[in-house]
Amino acid sequence: MTVWDDLVGQERVSEQLGAAARDADALVTAAAADAPPPEASKMTHAWLFTGPPGAGRNQAARAFAAALQCVSPDRALGGAPGCGFCDGCHTALVGTHADVTTVAAVGTQILADDMRDTVRKSFTSPANGRWQIILVEDAERLNEKSANAVLKAVEEPAPRTVWLLCAPSIEDVLPTIRSRCRHLNLSTPSVDAVADMLVRREGIEPDVAAAAARATQGHVDRARRLATDPSARERRASVLKLPLRLGEVGGCLKAAQELVDAAAEDAKQLAEELDTKETEELKAALGAAQGGRMPRGTAGVMKELEDKQKRRRTRTQRDSLDLALTDLTAFYRDVLALQLGSRIALANTDAEDALERLARDSAPEATLRRIEAIAACRDALDRNVAPLLAVEAMTMALRAG
Repeated sequence: MTVWDDLVGQERVSEQLGAAARDADALVTAAAADAPPPEASKMTHAWLFTGPPGAGRNQAARAFAAALQCVSPDRALGGAPGCGFCDGCHTALVGTHADVTTVAAVGTQILADDMRDTVRKSFTSPANGRWQIILVEDAERLNEKSANAVLKAVEEPAPRTVWLLCAPSIEDVLPTIRSRCRHLNLSTPSVDAVADMLVRREGIEPDVAAAAARATQGHVDRARRLATDPSARERRASVLKLPLRLGEVGGCLKAAQELVDAAAEDAKQLAEELDTKETEELKAALGAAQGGRMPRGTAGVMKELEDKQKRRRTRTQRDSLDLALTDLTAFYRDVLALQLGSRIALANTDAEDALERLARDSAPEATLRRIEAIAACRDALDRNVAPLLAVEAMTMALRAG
């Protein structure tokens, strides 16, 4: 199993990254032998991975990072970097490699404070790996100050430093940054490719894998979670029942409250374990005795951690809400397909009765307005509108049609 096996439906990108990894290997070998670098190298110091949600931007970047850090002895015999088994590949893939730094948005933005140490590290030589790699998972969330810090580092990188930036589209990244990156665009994998991956890699039954892949329309991570997590399937089923509960104003408000509460509970469950672990590790690092008081002068550090955790909980709640809104959009898209007699495959075949009922009882124009109401709710959440207010407005608009 190579590092490229998790890139579902991205054969072209895998070939490009594999060629770059081989050239990067040649560059390191030439530098070690004090020889001139090879000509026309496909390797460069900054990469920008774009593509729709679920296409595997972060997975592609991490697989490339693993291939660059590969220390497999097979390479000496002509083997390609990225074996997937050596210590360099394994630690890069699981996120514990000392020379692979990952930056992800804690809240709605990546702040300059979050990037300061990372940018400083990018100018150092690798500690024990072949490259110093900085992987920014949410490059579209860089604010003005943090983006300027990244720009300076990308403009004049250290000789053995590689920046890997991930964003939904090339327009989401500052022109001055993207102009200095090699751009790779990933496409949404086919439903069949995702289903095949779930069967091969996760051992999922073929019918369950096909249903999960179809429901998520090629979103690899969501399909994997839907196929392996019963609670995820329950949450999706409750979301798909929402359009039938909007006959009265009271039903709209109740449905909105339940949707927001479910997202908050999901965020709480995901945050509790991580927050506790981070807090205990920081207390130990600051010298606090077990169950004892914190040393003097550490209150500011603890407050900074609490603020970070609060931002992360807010983002997790909104991500959970966004997932529910994505499912709702797919539901009404299926309704519209039935109304227009389209031959496209339905994503929500498990809710076909509800789809046919709404398709009969409403017009295509009303369905389009409902899809627009969901999009407006997502825009409101992006502008930090209170979640309950945004979702209530949406459910009332869904009722009106």
